[in-house]
Amino acid sequence: MRRAAAFPNHAYLLIGPSGVGSRQAARSFAADLLARSAKPALADRQVRLALAEQHPALVVFERVGASISADQAREIQRRAQLSPPEGSVQVLLLTDFHLVSSAAPILLKSIEEPPPGTIFIILADHLTPELTTIASRCVQFEFHPLSDAEILEELHRCGLPSERARAVCRVSGGSLERARLLATDDAVMARQEFWRGLPDHLAGTGSSAYQQTLEAIAQIDTVLEPLAASHSAEVAAFAQQIELTGQKKTAQKELDARHARERRRVRSDELSAGLAALMDRYRAEGVDRPELYLRAASEVAQFERSLAFNPSEELALAALLLRLPLLGPK
Repeated sequence: MRRAAAFPNHAYLLIGPSGVGSRQAARSFAADLLARSAKPALADRQVRLALAEQHPALVVFERVGASISADQAREIQRRAQLSPPEGSVQVLLLTDFHLVSSAAPILLKSIEEPPPGTIFIILADHLTPELTTIASRCVQFEFHPLSDAEILEELHRCGLPSERARAVCRVSGGSLERARLLATDDAVMARQEFWRGLPDHLAGTGSSAYQQTLEAIAQIDTVLEPLAASHSAEVAAFAQQIELTGQKKTAQKELDARHARERRRVRSDELSAGLAALMDRYRAEGVDRPELYLRAASEVAQFERSLAFNPSEELALAALLLRLPLLGPK
């Protein structure tokens, strides 16, 4: 990416799940691009502002709804045609583009042939069919989940006890960002035990499934407690910054919106970690009864596919728990 910044292309696609460094890399790449286009005396300023996502020529587009909407795509298209507000280069950073959906055709021409000085950096968790054509117009960089050894090394460096570090590592999904959050979460091990033991509390009835659904949602929500502490500290620092710099109130709204997105993502990651722990239990049971594991895997996969249609989490999870195979005596 450092080499690419010296002779930039018009569009880059960074593919990798949240928390493995793709967004940090995008900021650093944008900072390099903007610094190279500025006078040497101003290079430090370009880097500092870009890394904080506050540079006037770095425009960050965050997803507003469940997917990238047509209206948002048209706004990206409009912004790409404008001249850089400062310097000779502007960078448009587009996030969550694995959710571009039906808006992709609107953006294709702009990404394929942007005006001189406009560079796209696009982030996506994975490559979807809707994103394939846009991807073919971009230089691609892949970011993979971090290894257990890499995450454990960081957690040990932060002073986390070995047993707790291993528990956090198991549910981090290869994301250092998530691992750092869970390192401050006293309930991380208890939540994993809940999900592993959940099949023992299912009786094949709607009432038992619904009761365990309510408990599962309550367990998921506990992951928001360490995030709330982080957000509170950020809000306090931001309030002080507004007082010193006189930033517009819209900046506060943007911060609130980002926090809301982070809460949704953290809950979604926690649900995925819970389902993984649930499947660990069925995998263990499947050593002697493989049909149990296969049925459970099929039901969980169907549930995960249904999440793309934004169903009620409570009802969808209750339906899953009602359909899961009962363990019972061997």
